[in-house]
Amino acid sequence: MALDDYLASEIVLDCADGIVSRREALRRLMLLGVTAPAAAALLAACGSDDGAQGSAPTTSSGAAATSSAPQTTTAPTVAGTTAGTAPTATQSVASATVAANGAGEEIRFPGPQGDLIGVVATAAEPKGAVLVIHENRGLTPHIRSIPPRLAADGYTALAIDLLSEEGGTASMASDGDATAALGRASSERMIADLRAGLDELQKRAPGVKLAVMGFCFGGGMTWQLLGAGEPRLSAAVPFYGPTPADADFSGSPNAAVLGIYAELDSRVNASQDTAKKALEAAGLVHEIRVFPGVDHAFFNDTGARYNAEQAAAAYSAVLDWYGKYLGPAS
Repeated sequence: MALDDYLASEIVLDCADGIVSRREALRRLMLLGVTAPAAAALLAACGSDDGAQGSAPTTSSGAAATSSAPQTTTAPTVAGTTAGTAPTATQSVASATVAANGAGEEIRFPGPQGDLIGVVATAAEPKGAVLVIHENRGLTPHIRSIPPRLAADGYTALAIDLLSEEGGTASMASDGDATAALGRASSERMIADLRAGLDELQKRAPGVKLAVMGFCFGGGMTWQLLGAGEPRLSAAVPFYGPTPADADFSGSPNAAVLGIYAELDSRVNASQDTAKKALEAAGLVHEIRVFPGVDHAFFNDTGARYNAEQAAAAYSAVLDWYGKYLGPAS
């Protein structure tokens, strides 16, 4: 799925789930360049604006995940299968970690077209370094919370703002404007910015291996970075990101890939087979994990689809993966 099509489908899904009103969804689609008649057709199932801007209920949790050891080769994964025992705590683990460890530091660092903006958190003795790629609304408070959370667990992390050239996410008038600006940016430009983020991580955490993780749109960009070829990556974790139809990951031969999906996210899950075939063709160590009873964006603790149990289980799976595939650079 092309990223611009994906961004439009995100807006339609948010409207269908009651997260944004039909009027706001129309506005966002038109900002993306969708014509008014086409936008209206896409949103035909969303109904009127009665009760607009209401939030959809958080997806109820499925059964707690069952224990399963990480695998270094593909294991056929059916919907409802995951790994790790889900904690029972209902509070946001990410929020609790940030409260305990403080926010990351906002920085500017060199990019191909000028300075880039990011939020960095440095581990005292890093076991690895992680580039974090945001969702389709840019460098939000949720994404800013992830580097300090990773740093608390031993990984220096940098969340990059892919809207830096536009003045940064903070300069956007609304979430819709941020999404539209990302839709106008070329994949080539964003890949170049991501490479600059890896350069910055190498300066800040020399001698350790590099990883990337991304969410939704950022999950799609994680797949695209792998496809563009990035031999510096030792691990990659795309969260429910669309895989390009012509995916070829042979240019990233050192990346061990953990693909994280949500059982109810049929839209993104439709590209799961494409990801698996491309990973197999490239001979990459990989695993696909589908978390039960949850929908797209279940990891985002500020969103309507957040699920505390499965988000904690997914984060535990990420740490297990990084613990296995990151470490001192050889």
